[in-house]
Amino acid sequence: MNHAETNQREPVIRVQNLTKRFGSQPVLQGITLDIHHGEIMVVMGGSGCGKSTFLRHLIGSIAPDNGNIYLFGRDITTLSEDALTEIRKRFGILFQSGALINSLTVGENVALPLREHTQLDATTIEIMVKIKLELVGLREHADKMPAQLSGGMKKRAGLARAIALDPQILFYDEPSAGLDPVTSAQIDQLIIALTRKLDVTSVVVTHEMDSAFTIADRMCMLDKGVVLKIGSRSEFQRLREAAADELKDENEQLIRQFLRGDADGPITRRKERSDYEEDLMMVQTRADA
Repeated sequence: MNHAETNQREPVIRVQNLTKRFGSQPVLQGITLDIHHGEIMVVMGGSGCGKSTFLRHLIGSIAPDNGNIYLFGRDITTLSEDALTEIRKRFGILFQSGALINSLTVGENVALPLREHTQLDATTIEIMVKIKLELVGLREHADKMPAQLSGGMKKRAGLARAIALDPQILFYDEPSAGLDPVTSAQIDQLIIALTRKLDVTSVVVTHEMDSAFTIADRMCMLDKGVVLKIGSRSEFQRLREAAADELKDENEQLIRQFLRGDADGPITRRKERSDYEEDLMMVQTRADA
């Protein structure tokens, strides 16, 4: 993919100054990000950084306090529920658990979006289900129940359902979570293959760095609801491989620690300092009481 050409076109997803608070707690603070056709964008960060909340905004399940989210050139923050439903038919979601309906077979799970949102006859739906399951390597398991599947197979089945309506965007919520390294690597390769074969745009939320560096075209790092860096995989790889004393910028040092999983660094020191300050505040609160 030629990103120089891609970047000249209107982005498939455009996020502008996205802000969200839950009560007095800021969760997203002015997120701005463009995602282009055909690329795999990995959104990453530590627990509580806001990446899952960001994903929920992209799929329209929660509304921002401020800012705009454009999908296919339309601002979904201003759409009616009916209009948003039509937009949702153009993207698919792989949830962290797979989110299969346990009372339905694998094939019935994949068929569900086709039955709910198309006028296709039963024979055509059956053919479509077989095609989608073949794409994820599960065609021979169509009659199994979700309880009979391994964790990796559940992810594959969830992905088959996510592509049932031939979406233009695929959203992935922690696709490697809970999987062993070999199964995780297989899911990574499936994400890459489907993105290329189906010519879709993929947005992957993850904190698994091996997976991120395998699949990403570009990466976005969040920290406390703020974008620290957006760049190519090679740019992040440079930070990952840099010696600690090479980086003078604190944000780059923080990114490096996260990418490497180092025990010591600005993330650790910040948490220790925060815990200490909170501990002192609790002592003062009890004294005032």
